[in-house]
This record gives sequence, structure tokens and C-alpha cells, in this order.
Amino acid sequence: MTEAAPPVNPTSRREQLLLLAAALLASVAAILWSWRNHAFLLYGDAEAHIHIARRLFDSHRPGLTQLGSVWLPLSHLLMVPFIAIGPWWRSGFGPAIPSALCYILGCLGLYKLSRKWLSPAASALGLAFFALNPNLLYLQTTAMTEPLFLCELVWSVLLLVEWHESVNNEQKKADRLLWAIIAVLVCAVYTRYDGWILAVLAWAAMAVCLYRRGRLLQRNFILASVVLALAPAGWMLYNAVVFQDWLDFMRGPYSAKAIEARTASSIVDPHPGWHNPWVAFQYFLKAAEMDAAARSFGWLILAVSLAGTVLAFLKSRTKPALSEGFIIRRSNQSWLWTLFLWLPLPFYAYSVSYGSVPIFLPVWKPFSWYNTRYGMELLPAFAFFAGFSVEFLLQRLNPSRRTRHTAIFAACLVLVVANSLTMLREHPLTYVEAQKNTAARGYYNAVIPAALAHLHQLDPTGEILMNTSMYPSFIPNAGLTYRQTVNESDKQFYWAALDYPFHSAIILAFAGDDIDKAVQTHPEHLRVYQRFHSPNQGWDQADATLYVTDTFPGVQTTPLSTAVPAIPAQ
Repeated sequence: MTEAAPPVNPTSRREQLLLLAAALLASVAAILWSWRNHAFLLYGDAEAHIHIARRLFDSHRPGLTQLGSVWLPLSHLLMVPFIAIGPWWRSGFGPAIPSALCYILGCLGLYKLSRKWLSPAASALGLAFFALNPNLLYLQTTAMTEPLFLCELVWSVLLLVEWHESVNNEQKKADRLLWAIIAVLVCAVYTRYDGWILAVLAWAAMAVCLYRRGRLLQRNFILASVVLALAPAGWMLYNAVVFQDWLDFMRGPYSAKAIEARTASSIVDPHPGWHNPWVAFQYFLKAAEMDAAARSFGWLILAVSLAGTVLAFLKSRTKPALSEGFIIRRSNQSWLWTLFLWLPLPFYAYSVSYGSVPIFLPVWKPFSWYNTRYGMELLPAFAFFAGFSVEFLLQRLNPSRRTRHTAIFAACLVLVVANSLTMLREHPLTYVEAQKNTAARGYYNAVIPAALAHLHQLDPTGEILMNTSMYPSFIPNAGLTYRQTVNESDKQFYWAALDYPFHSAIILAFAGDDIDKAVQTHPEHLRVYQRFHSPNQGWDQADATLYVTDTFPGVQTTPLSTAVPAIPAQ
């Protein structure tokens, strides 16, 4: 007869309320900091995410076809209600609301997962390490997708564990949990491409589990499998219908592969880890260390979390009745589901090697900042498995010696807080990358919107022909809406405008882009209003020119003729 495992420690309502209150307080404090420091939109990707969400309803062709082909749609759909409010859109505050909710739910899920095996003290320390991470606190104030995906990763693991615990004896509960798992995995599929691998592996693990019980072909699991398979298939179908290529997200002009091809020559080619899984593994792991801990603590958190993983596995092989002190309070099979938290490690080792996903670190060549935030995906693994090491340390002491037990807990808590404060003093890696990101765009984001706003005051009904994807903040910074423009997301309207650019009152062209070529081909009735040259030249920092029609009111312009040569592409 199989010996029953000891009952799990339930997470009390009081614990959950205290956790939610603390996470809410930390989230609000971070949002207020970002508000005061104008940090919501430092990432160019954050601007782009908001731009995609806004054009779903603010364009000449509103609808789901505005979602684009590369970035997955869930985060954009979640922020739509919040950026529909003009001031929240222009300031970048709107997306902080769903990001903050994901941060809070992620904290709750991680604590509930830890409490299945660990004491409240060890669980709280692991949660504190996760929740007080300055990189996570900053990202949850932005439109970036990391907080959403971390929440999905944690909850998928938690639900998988609970499903496995109930699959033998509580069929109705297992069925409910199965659909909850499918819902979370579908969300993950529509959040990041990491979610596709997570979904495949989670489904395969559940299929093996049911196969061993002779229940693989049960109706509920087959239906759930179909629903899960439709998620990636739906995205491929969308790409095929809208962009005429079912793999446009992988090989289109805005894919990671295309971006790497454009940027490699100006940064480094090939990037570190290119076709070298071992180097790629090291770069991602180093990024994860730097995202999770201060420079002097990075090796320590990695060692502690790895030790916790080994300790948990060894103890899970021991019968509960024979264990002393530290106990895995579920069977070995249930605990093994938590290893999904380490999934980002092999995924990004492969992605950096063969998926055109470079990671640059300031401490290793090429000594720069690029995609450093990807290391955040190991933060739940670090926090969760470090809790097992802490639990082992606490249980080595006699629980009756409360003073000594409390002293160890306090010392660990001091280390967690010291790590967060040191990271703040050293400046969080993701925030530094965001600052450098916005510095490259800062000049154009200031001067061109000011010029557009001035021209709009002179002609409030004048339409603007421009590309809005390269610099999404031009329109909100100028106090305009996308409906007052004709841009690349308007498809047929945009293509028609390129044939007759003088039909638009204002034209913004970047050297070498489609609008610049159209102006050089059809210069009639156009005048140069102002030229711009960014001090931060790069592949996406070409010279810009504002044109107006020859009937535009109230401005002195320079005549444009066919003899004027085109500005050379950078």
C-alpha cells in the first residue's frame, strides 16, 4: 500500500490578505516613482506596445488587423480600456494598471506555490526576494510584457501541481483545474513565444500523466487539447490572412531575424552566443543573475536556488515518515512540475543561439545593454527554489529554540532587503537599459512633436502623412490622435497617399523611407518646413524632414523642386 503524504499547509485567508496588501503597497510605490521620474515610456518597446493597442480603435481602419504580425496580442488587448483615456495614454500610465495587477497576482501565485511545501517563514522570504526586486517593480509600471508572462508562468505551474494532486481521487476538481490550466496556457501563448514552448511541454506532461492512468483519450482532455492547439494555429491563420504569410511573425520585415540583420552591422556581428549554445547559456544566465541580484550577490542567489532544487529533489525521494525536519509535503511526481520554472534557461539558450535574440551585458562583450530584461524570467525559479534552502537551514535548528530560529529568519530577511537596496544603489539593469533606450530617441521625441503641434495649431483640420511605428510617441506628445494622420497601419489609405503626398497638409519623411521616396518622386505643391538631424545617429536615427503644401497657412517655407536631391539613407 502506498503511504499517504502528509497534508499540505493551507494558505490562510489572513496570509493572502496580508500578501495582497503588501504587494499592492509595493506596486503603488513603484508606480508613483515612475510617475515622478517620467519613466513609464523609457523603453521604445513600451511606446510601441501602447501604439499597437491605441490604433485598435484610433485609426482609419480600426479593428484586430491593427495588432501587427510579430508581437503577440494579449498584452495589447488588456491595455485597451486604460489607454482609451487620453491623459493615461499620453503619459503612459494606463498600461501600468494591468501590469501592476499581473505583478500582484504573480506574488500571490508564487506564495501559494511555496506554501505547498514550505513554512510561512521560508515562503515569505522567497516572496520578498521576488516582490522587492527593483527590476520587476520597474517593469510592472510599464507596458512591457514581462510581468504578464511571469504571472502566467507561476500560475501555470501552480495549477499543474494542483491538477496532479487531484487527478487520482477528485475527478471533478481535476477537470476544473484542467480548463484553468488551458486558459492560462492560452494566455501565455498569446503573450510571448516562450509561452508556446511552455504550452507544448505542459500539455505533453499532462498527456503522459493521463496515459499512465489509462485516461489519455477521455473526452475532457481531448477537447482541452483542441482548444490549446487552436491558440498558436489562430495566430498563424491571422498572419496568413492579414500579411499573406502564416510565418510572417518569424520571417517578416519586423521579425527578430529582420531586426538582427539591420542592427548587427552597427553593433556586433555575429552577436555573442550566435550558433554557440554554451555561450548563449552563459549570457542568459548572467543576465538572470544581474536582474535578480546585486553584482556581489549574483553568484550567491544562483548557488542558493540550485542548492534548494537539489535538496528538494533529494528529500522528495525519501518517504515522508522517514524524513526529519525538512519535508516535501507532496509526492515526488507533484513536486517535479515545479521544474517548469527553470524552462526559460534552455529556451533562451536556444533563442540566443539560433533565434536571432541577442543579449548584450555591460560586464561582458560588447559591453552594452540590449534585451537584458529577458533574464527576469528566471526570477520565479530563483525565489521559489531559494526558499527550499532557507527551509532546510531553518529546520536544521531545533524549532523549540524560537529565539535562534527568529534570528536566522531575520538575518535572511536583512540579506533580501540589502540585496534590493544595493540593486537600487547600483541602478537596476532594466532601468539603465530603458534610460539608454530613450536617450537615443529623446531628441526626436522632443523637437518633432513640438513642430507638429505648432503646424496643427495653424491648420487644425490638416492631415499628417507619416510613419507612426518608428516613433510612436510623436502623436501623443504633439497632443494629436492617430485619426489625424495617414500612416502605415492604414494600408490602402497610406498607399494611395504615397502616390499623391501633396493631398496631405503635412508630411513627415525620414531619409530613405517610403514617404521620403514618394516626396522625391512627387514634389509638386510641397515645401520644406523644417529639417532635423539627430545627434544619436544609428540605423533607426535617419535625418527627418517636415514638408507642408504650398497653400499651408501662416508659415514661410523653402520651395521644393525635382532638382533637389534626395537625402541619402543612413
